[in-house]
Amino acid sequence: MSRSNIRDIAQRDLFTAEKQLKELYTSDEVAHVLRLREMYSWFISNPDSRDRQFIAQEKDRYGIGTTQAYADLAIVKMLLPLLSSASRDFHRYRANEMLLETYRMAKARKDTKTMERAAASYAKYNRVDLEDEQVLPYDMIVVQPFTATSDPTVLGLKPIPNLQQKIDKLLAKYRAETIDIEDIEYEEADLEETIYFPSNEETNG
Repeated sequence: MSRSNIRDIAQRDLFTAEKQLKELYTSDEVAHVLRLREMYSWFISNPDSRDRQFIAQEKDRYGIGTTQAYADLAIVKMLLPLLSSASRDFHRYRANEMLLETYRMAKARKDTKTMERAAASYAKYNRVDLEDEQVLPYDMIVVQPFTATSDPTVLGLKPIPNLQQKIDKLLAKYRAETIDIEDIEYEEADLEETIYFPSNEETNG
């Protein structure tokens, strides 16, 4: 199994359910993806860890060699920025794991009330009570035709009689009331700048 192959698989299906993984990949590939998933979770939980700690942890957990552990470390580091945008999927996966673990523990104790609550929470969280979303038939949507008009009745408004005449009358009125603007030439400001803005030499002198 090539490193590039398992990297691509992990990139696509790191949080895919184990049952589905077994339907898609070989047993070795599934085992490798599950190992990467666990080590990815460990890496997230231990953000300050060093590479050698990751290597030691994986070797201790899975009994693999140093070379393989370093190869997995490289894949996990490659996945981190890619999966940051999919952090919701990661937390959904962890939440489901906790709910299922709660259910298993309650079942072992024959605690039916807790089993029922865990099952209800799992169903609600994964929205299994809702029907699958239907793809909208975009090709069947008819674009609404629009035609430009100056007729206000299309909006339910009454038209103003002799509108253009009233507009012309108002324009003539406001033009007559407008004060003429007088243009003036630019003049130098009559300021004694040496008094108001003395230079450093004059100030220190």
